[in-house]
Amino acid sequence: MSNSGKFKLPNKSYKGVIDRYKKYLPITKCTPIISLQEGDTPLIYAEKISSFLGKNFKVFLKYEGLNPTGSFKDRGMTMAISKAKEEGAKAVICASTGNTSASAAAFSAKGNLKCIVVIPKGAIALGKLAQALIHKAVVIAVKGNFDDALSVVREISDNYPVKLVNSINPYRIEGQKTAAFEICDYLKRAPDFHCLPVGNAGNITAYWKGYKEYYAYKKISSLPQMLGFQAKGSAPIVKGYPIAKPKTIATAIKIGNPASWKQALGAKKESKGLINAVSDSQILAAYKLLTEREGVFVEPASAASIAGLLALNRDGFFNKFKNNKKEFIITCTLTGHGLKDPQIAIKSVKTPPLVSAKAEAVVKIAKI
Repeated sequence: MSNSGKFKLPNKSYKGVIDRYKKYLPITKCTPIISLQEGDTPLIYAEKISSFLGKNFKVFLKYEGLNPTGSFKDRGMTMAISKAKEEGAKAVICASTGNTSASAAAFSAKGNLKCIVVIPKGAIALGKLAQALIHKAVVIAVKGNFDDALSVVREISDNYPVKLVNSINPYRIEGQKTAAFEICDYLKRAPDFHCLPVGNAGNITAYWKGYKEYYAYKKISSLPQMLGFQAKGSAPIVKGYPIAKPKTIATAIKIGNPASWKQALGAKKESKGLINAVSDSQILAAYKLLTEREGVFVEPASAASIAGLLALNRDGFFNKFKNNKKEFIITCTLTGHGLKDPQIAIKSVKTPPLVSAKAEAVVKIAKI
């Protein structure tokens, strides 16, 4: 085979969310697309969870943990970094409990931008911190919580030549709305209900924006009810006031004063949905259910959507639909991969037993 001639990249059919959904995104011919081929994540039918609700319910899991950096943040970050490059930025900054920092660092590396990450001391899972550091982001911990960190980066971006890439950046929301497009494209319709965790509230804002836009374009003929869930120790929207010291094992939604609070309430009201709180024990139970019964490994915050769904079912929320001949579809966003927070996984299971390297020893323990 001759090695002469210029090498050409394969013509891959999928090139990321901006390329696929550019018709619905605020990009121009001058926008340099910085992509890691994010998006196109699976929508997995959850047979066992569906059976808990009844025969006319089908539950699907939007597994965002299979994005390049392991979370849904990549959808918004490809837009935020691409637009930052278009506007001539040399550096970006974000506050983060983990997933945003990992995504910002990776896309900044791809786009040749300096990335500065401000994290709350001791409130970031090891897997996420490792990602930000390995991508050579400048990571700085502050004495305080996420809200303190966000306040710092907002002040810096207002006074220094760095672009803020938290979800208050409107391009983040634009990118994240593509998950709603993917769900509708896969189902050939909108779901009846959409469950998702709520932390900084950018995701519920983005999904609702996506559904509304697809409806306006007549790509779907109905809209879902948005069902959001916060952790009980970090539920400012549910309680109606900021939480000074939020507490939860689900670090990704450990936020006391969400940046997209108002928009989340708008999504709740417009969709005739709700935003409720679930306990850490409910989140952990759902976390284990997903791994043991559905084979899907997520970080704890992701399981809030399933915990909330099961709580609503126990409370009779879906009873009025259970004798209906119609088939109801529920989608649940699983925001991040389980390897983001390996400590929680290890703590929630038994330590493997140690035996001699003999077949009979293994057989005895395994009860074969």
